[in-house]
Amino acid sequence: MYKIFFRLVFKRLDPEQAHHLAFRWIRLAARVPVLRTFLAAALAPRHKELRTEALGLRMHGPFGLAAGFDKNAVGIDGMAMLGFDHVEIGTVTGEPQPGNPKQRLFRLVKDRALINRMGFNNDGSLRVAARLASRTPVFKPVVGVNIGKTKVVPEEEAVADYVKSAERLAPYADYLVVNVSSPNTPGLRNLQATEALRPLLSAVREAADRTVSARRVPLLVKIAPDLADEDVDAVADLAVELGLDGIIATNTTIARDGLGLKSDPSLVKETGGLSGAPLKDRSLEVLRRLYARVGDRITLVGVGGIENAEDAWQRILAGATLVQGYSAFIYEGPFWGRAIHKGLAARLATSPYATLADAVGADVRKTA
Repeated sequence: MYKIFFRLVFKRLDPEQAHHLAFRWIRLAARVPVLRTFLAAALAPRHKELRTEALGLRMHGPFGLAAGFDKNAVGIDGMAMLGFDHVEIGTVTGEPQPGNPKQRLFRLVKDRALINRMGFNNDGSLRVAARLASRTPVFKPVVGVNIGKTKVVPEEEAVADYVKSAERLAPYADYLVVNVSSPNTPGLRNLQATEALRPLLSAVREAADRTVSARRVPLLVKIAPDLADEDVDAVADLAVELGLDGIIATNTTIARDGLGLKSDPSLVKETGGLSGAPLKDRSLEVLRRLYARVGDRITLVGVGGIENAEDAWQRILAGATLVQGYSAFIYEGPFWGRAIHKGLAARLATSPYATLADAVGADVRKTA
């Protein structure tokens, strides 16, 4: 049913317009008590065997919504209603910004992919923090907050910009993510180099600890799939050295060659980050490399090209305790979360592993 609706309605709309329309419907549904209860029962049934502990947090399952869908923390209940066990909001910057000029979001339907050059369009950390502070949750998923650099802030002042966001948002975050891997903010990916990343992560860690003394706010970093293998290793080593809580692998890619893209070349050549199915292999490869390097010392989050339960299961076997998705949601629709959970439960039941935690990294350990 959804695929027919997508083809007849959403596909005919500008992708960003379709996003806002669908998200508005989700938020409206989550505000109606009887309707949201019915939808949550239908779309987000619980599987006890999938209960997950990660980052010191308990979740109904390992599957979450990646950053980028709910940039301003306006629809957390709605996304939980659709079956996401955790919701990562953002990317939020120190100051409000409109993002890049439109058109800035493109569908590659034949490739089940998206290209975006949104440019961190968001309300800014002050307004998002106020929204989170005033939130009265109906559903209670784990809420991650993804922070990035304000575009007009020079690279040499990036640390202070991230610290400002961390101080404002840490009190309302179940976990914080430092995003240094979007291709759509000039100079941002330069911060992935360990000589720049070390002081940045250290400063954000100190800011979170200073602002929130009653608990430790877990801190993760999100990396690009375009890093060379030796740079992936360097980030992994740095994360362990600094006592980071996790790494999210991976963000969108600027690569186009070698991905077997079938869409119109005029779309493929659009600048921006490519997400969705074509990212699957490289994202999985980076995840495997990270787990081989860090093992169980930090939490790994697998994202990039996850379309179905088998993809999510493969990420878990490769070392991911948590998995996230976004692009496939556009193509699969509201029953996507239900299908992921049902499929994961079925795979766990027929596997040699007693719990989901036992399966994490199992394939990598076999080859070690």
